Amino acid sequence: MEVWNLLIIASAFAFGGILKGATGAGAPILAVPVLAIYYDVSFAVALIVMPNIVPNIWQAFKFRSDSLSKPFVLKFAAGGAIGAALGTFFLWLSSSEYLSLGMGCIIIFYIAFKLCNPNWRLSQERANKIVIPVSTLAGFFQGSAGLSAPVSLTFLNSMNLERPQFIATVSVFFAAMGLIQLPLQIYLGIMNLERFIYSSLSLIPLIIFMPLGSFIAKFLSRRKFDMIILSLLLCLAVKLILENIIL
Repeated sequence: MEVWNLLIIASAFAFGGILKGATGAGAPILAVPVLAIYYDVSFAVALIVMPNIVPNIWQAFKFRSDSLSKPFVLKFAAGGAIGAALGTFFLWLSSSEYLSLGMGCIIIFYIAFKLCNPNWRLSQERANKIVIPVSTLAGFFQGSAGLSAPVSLTFLNSMNLERPQFIATVSVFFAAMGLIQLPLQIYLGIMNLERFIYSSLSLIPLIIFMPLGSFIAKFLSRRKFDMIILSLLLCLAVKLILENIIL
C-alpha cells in the first residue's frame, strides 16, 4: 500500500480517536465513512474490527463499577453480537456500491434524528422492553456497514445516562460485536492478513489521539462538538450518495 493510502487510514482513525476521546464512543462514525470513500465498505468494516475490540475491552474493564444492571448490559451485548453476525453475512453477499449508498442513507437518517429529537428521552422500563430488538438492529448495521451509531448511540443517549454509565455499557456492546465479527470475517474472506495488519496498526493513531479529544472537549460544549461532527458527517454522506448515484 502506498504512503498516501496509509496516511488516509491513519488520519481517519486519528479523527476517530479524537471523537472517542471527547464523547467516549463513536470512532467508527468518522473512520468508516472516510475509508469507504477511498476504498469500499468491506475494507472499512474490516479495518474497524480491532479498534472496536481492544479499546472497548479496556474501557469496559475501567468503567465496570459504573455499568448498568448486568441483565440489561448482557441483553444489549448479546443482541449486538447476533445482529453483527447477520450483518457480516449480508456484507459478504452484497455489492459494495449498494452498501456505500446504504451507508450514506444511514448517516443522513442519523443526522436528521439528532437534529429533530435533541431532547428525546427513553425511560429505563421502556428501554428494558426493547433492548434486544434495538441492539440486534444496531449490530446488523455494524456488521454490514460498520456503523451502529444511528441506532445504538441514539438509543443510549435517549436514556439520559451519565458519561461513565454510557461508556461502560457501549464498550461491552462494541467489544461483543467485534469479537463476533473477527472470526466470521476471517471465515468468509472479508478479513485477510493484510486487512488484519492494517486494522491492528490503526489502533496506534486511535489511542494516541484519544487524549486530544478529551482535551478539546473541555473547551467545547457538547452541543457545539455534536454540530461539528454532524456537519462533517453530512459532507461524507452526500459524497457517498452522489458518487454511487452518478456511477
